Amino acid sequence: MTARDHGYARYKLDGCRCYTCGYAKSVYCERRERAIAYGTWQPFVDAEPVRQHVRDLQTCGVGLRRIAEAADVDLQRLQAILTGRRGQRRKGPQQKMRLKLAAKVLAVEPSLDLLGAKTVLDSTGTRRRLQALVTLGWSQSKLAEQLGWTPSNFTTLMKEPRTIVATARKVRALYDELWDQAPPENDHRAKIAASRARNHAAKQGWPPPAAWDDDTIDDPTARPDLGEKVPRLQALAENAEELINGQGYAIEHAAERLGVSASYITKVLGAARKREAVSA
Repeated sequence: MTARDHGYARYKLDGCRCYTCGYAKSVYCERRERAIAYGTWQPFVDAEPVRQHVRDLQTCGVGLRRIAEAADVDLQRLQAILTGRRGQRRKGPQQKMRLKLAAKVLAVEPSLDLLGAKTVLDSTGTRRRLQALVTLGWSQSKLAEQLGWTPSNFTTLMKEPRTIVATARKVRALYDELWDQAPPENDHRAKIAASRARNHAAKQGWPPPAAWDDDTIDDPTARPDLGEKVPRLQALAENAEELINGQGYAIEHAAERLGVSASYITKVLGAARKREAVSA
């Protein structure tokens, strides 16, 4: 796979944290935040920041149609921002646009669900998810089977620094399904396979799912939180319960206070209640 030039796309998709990529990301964020703030007191804003934002999304592999769908705007209106309206392109792209439309387009960020299936990206998060499942006792051959891969393909993925979006999505879906459950150990053979998987993960130093936040598992610079006396997920669930039920925080505000997403808080609380039900 050919390496991308250093810049915003390489920062976002390949996890490169060099000065050039970091600066491009900083410029991107500053431009985006400034653009969102434009025109809070007037009906029209400059279209150029929005145009640049669309180009940034395209460099990350997000097509114009997908951008329009994600922003819930008409494709032709988005096209007019870039090149001008059909039949009037000699006049060039529009220079002004309504604030509400600008905010909707600027709110779109590159994500796994928006990128094209064959887009190449950093495989750190994909590998971490598979490694975490192995720590629970899921053998690599069993995971490969559930993903519809051969063991050799699975082994290759665990070593490759990059993968494609379609693979990352498939692994993410499997991880979301299995992250809080061990494999069945109904017979001697299954018990041996699970034990070998856990021992292999321990030997490799692979962190379990509880060590990762959904918001940071894909970040190459993130480090696992292995906890000390209290497991991380347990502590997070207890803190969330206190904020929501004890102090009356809305789940969104509790998540912001704890530095994670609202969806992750919901996931953690659900797992905690499931464990309580099993132990009751």
